[in-house]
Amino acid sequence: MNDISVKMNKKEWLEIFGAILVLVAAILLPPSIAQISTAIFFVLFAFFKPFQSLVILVPYVIFRTFFIELNPGLKLIGDLITIVVLLRLFLLNTKKFKTWFHFKPFEYFFFAFLIFGAIIGYKNGVSLGAIVFQLRTFGVMYLLYYILSRSELPKNFLVKIAWVTVFSGAVIFIQGIVEKLSMRQLLMPEVWTEKILSSTNFVRVYGMLNNPNSLALVMFFAIGAVFFLRWAYKNNEFKWTFRIAQVAFFGMLLLTLSRGTWISAFVFVLFFILLSRNWQLLKRIAISFVVAIALIYFPVNWGVSFLQNLGVESAVAPEEISGGISNRFTETFSDDTLELMQESGRMFYIKKGFEVLKDYPITGAGFGTFGGSATLSYDSPIYEEYGIRSDIYGGKNFYSDNQYIQVIAETGAVGVLLFAGFLLAMVWMYWKERKTVFGQYLFGLWFATGVAGFFYNIWELKVYVLFYFIIFGIFASMRTMYPMLKLSDYEKQKAE
Repeated sequence: MNDISVKMNKKEWLEIFGAILVLVAAILLPPSIAQISTAIFFVLFAFFKPFQSLVILVPYVIFRTFFIELNPGLKLIGDLITIVVLLRLFLLNTKKFKTWFHFKPFEYFFFAFLIFGAIIGYKNGVSLGAIVFQLRTFGVMYLLYYILSRSELPKNFLVKIAWVTVFSGAVIFIQGIVEKLSMRQLLMPEVWTEKILSSTNFVRVYGMLNNPNSLALVMFFAIGAVFFLRWAYKNNEFKWTFRIAQVAFFGMLLLTLSRGTWISAFVFVLFFILLSRNWQLLKRIAISFVVAIALIYFPVNWGVSFLQNLGVESAVAPEEISGGISNRFTETFSDDTLELMQESGRMFYIKKGFEVLKDYPITGAGFGTFGGSATLSYDSPIYEEYGIRSDIYGGKNFYSDNQYIQVIAETGAVGVLLFAGFLLAMVWMYWKERKTVFGQYLFGLWFATGVAGFFYNIWELKVYVLFYFIIFGIFASMRTMYPMLKLSDYEKQKAE
């Protein structure tokens, strides 16, 4: 990581700010006009400023749910940027077309997994549209890895990604605090403020992602970005900015009450520290955590109680509002929670997943049949057969909230082996670089991702795999793991 530069000129920041301003301004336009105008702008921006457009993907994906809630015409910007940058990479390297097909073992396993799941799904009656949707969900963020891992990156690219993540985290933090204190009445789209939540979920901060777990995962990466920037700026520049950001982001992570992310974050720290032996970093993490509890978590919750005593109320608040850090873990094993999990929650769908496996032990039922992204938008041909009804999941089809049971049910024994190969081939790459800070980070992140897969469909969660594949791609580029291709000499030279 010695090639990293913290130097950024004013023009680079103006380009990033200008592109974000276009996104924000487009919210005010009619959806059809917003779709056409932003498509034209970002196609041109991605072609002529490919690295800058990849930086823009970070705030776009983070705030995508918020953007499309206000204006559905902003839905396709991320795909457009990714595809245009990929096409530019190919166009500039036509003489090296053979190098386009250099792949690592994990990629071959990944491709085989996608092809296998798609074929089996189509064979079992899944519509072509649903299969394409599922392939896009699994594959679109991998394209970011493909682009970055094979590109000669500007030396300040990782620092820009980190700064944009921190700025995005600051916006999320401010909105989240207002959301919490106003009891979900301010700085949110109206349809979100009217959403009926259970007493245990009402106390959680949903943020501009409209999902406390996704918000927590973003905070996890934002905290990592702050620690990276503290390491990158050797002269203690922005020291207090970083300290304040650390505490704020830890506080917001706590306010999401996201057990799955807390456990995954703990696993990351455990494996990273075991490899790096960086006890000073562990001390900083512990201090930030304690200060966040004292200055963010408790004061915000006291503020909510104070405003309630003053008569501030929410029309959609449940009669009894309960929950906190300790409650989130104790209620997990309560009789009511366990019974609900058996009837319509995670345990119910794990049981159903193994029922599917029993009938399709070798191949599974195929993509688009059980608990994935495609089944949210397209109905599954097997749900009726297995007694899976949308009415027990809030009137809509479900996420399995467990990546592994989805893989087991949809791809069977063959898919499990292919998916395991995909994961193990990746961690082997990190293990070989375990003496480097970057290798240690990715080794810890791999284990954290593995644990997160027990709680979320983690490889389908765009905001998570965005960060994962960007970081992995930068790592592969820095280690020159592929024949290097040119993407933008101008942007690369400007960063030097």
